[in-house]
Amino acid sequence: MNTDISKKLFYRAKGLMPGGVNSPVRAFNAVGRTPLFIKSAEGSRIYDEDGNSLIDYVCSWGPGILGHSRPEVIKAVQKACEYGLSYGAPTKKESELAEMIISAVPAIEMLRMVSSGTEAVMSAVRAVRGFTGRDLIIKFTGCYHGHSDGLLVKSGSGLMTNAVPDSAGVPKGFTDNTLVADYNSKESVQALFDKYPDKIAGILVEPVAANMGVVPPEDGFLKFLRDITEKNGAMLIFDEVITGFRLSLGGACQYFGIRPDMVTLGKIVGGGMPLGVYGGRREIMECVSPLGRVYQAGTLSGNPIAVTAGIETLKILMDDTGIYDRIDKKASELEQALSSTGLVRVNRAGSLLSAFFTKEAVSDYKSAVLSDTAMYSKYFTHMLESGIYTAPSQFEAMFVSDAHTDEDIKITKEAIISFK
Repeated sequence: MNTDISKKLFYRAKGLMPGGVNSPVRAFNAVGRTPLFIKSAEGSRIYDEDGNSLIDYVCSWGPGILGHSRPEVIKAVQKACEYGLSYGAPTKKESELAEMIISAVPAIEMLRMVSSGTEAVMSAVRAVRGFTGRDLIIKFTGCYHGHSDGLLVKSGSGLMTNAVPDSAGVPKGFTDNTLVADYNSKESVQALFDKYPDKIAGILVEPVAANMGVVPPEDGFLKFLRDITEKNGAMLIFDEVITGFRLSLGGACQYFGIRPDMVTLGKIVGGGMPLGVYGGRREIMECVSPLGRVYQAGTLSGNPIAVTAGIETLKILMDDTGIYDRIDKKASELEQALSSTGLVRVNRAGSLLSAFFTKEAVSDYKSAVLSDTAMYSKYFTHMLESGIYTAPSQFEAMFVSDAHTDEDIKITKEAIISFK
């Protein structure tokens, strides 16, 4: 495939932005290529500046559950733009979206809108600390919760891709109150509660880890987290920035039948536009300013254009719940094709999946990092040359959308099977 224009654009961008990108994984460092510069997207496909058409399984890292440029969403956003882009004041649509989210996710009784997943998680952690009067938070190795200072400890995603264990510029004091356990290890969590009795404010977890590649929870793990937090007066926070409205209409809470104290949302809830949400038990959220003493604010929080995109996206998901069966079936077909190669171990949860280039089962960070990243790089190039755009990192998820057609799946399966 021709990438001459993208290469020229990347050369220009490198003099203007760190690494030529506005988010590290986009630089394609992990796959030894220069990134594609995208010009447009529609349905299941993206189109780059060189005119290449690619079946897209990145889906803007998750929000594209309906595919790109869904006509109903685009039309509503265009109409909303006619009334202005930002007010910094309340709108009727904020309440409309809030009611939709609360009706779909039983764990959320009250919520606050923000502009990103990072903001949502950072704010949820602050609310839980304010509510409990405790400082310590447990997170898991390989789980990424945004780039706020206190949570950049043994994170996944781009930090794994670029072999950076933690971030420079984060003072040690910012992470002193962050405890780290091993994902899917009940013993490591129990040990922390034994060591710090009555001091842990909460557990923060991706109910399906999706930033060290997709790693589902083992049977009973999430139930254990619910039980141990209740026993110790701590809160359970589900980071559903990726799984929210993707695993099911009620997210991981519904999918696994677990009710956490707090939930964070992003990606789909903004219909592809910058929007995040944190919410949960009413008594926790009533600690947030202006009702309580936990301060959080944002000029663009509840932005009317992003809220409009979210409303239209959730309307479609609520009106056609068969979407979840369809995307699950498509993801299952890809899982089977990947497994048939004998080259990978495949993890899947609904429409999220990852192919790990290892023969061993992947259940946590330690087993994920055993993957052959050089082989993944070859696989990525093979798929790209076959007209298929997958994540430019071994440690990211593959997303399936309702816009992927049977023909798209057929083409993708043929490309997978032909990889040697």
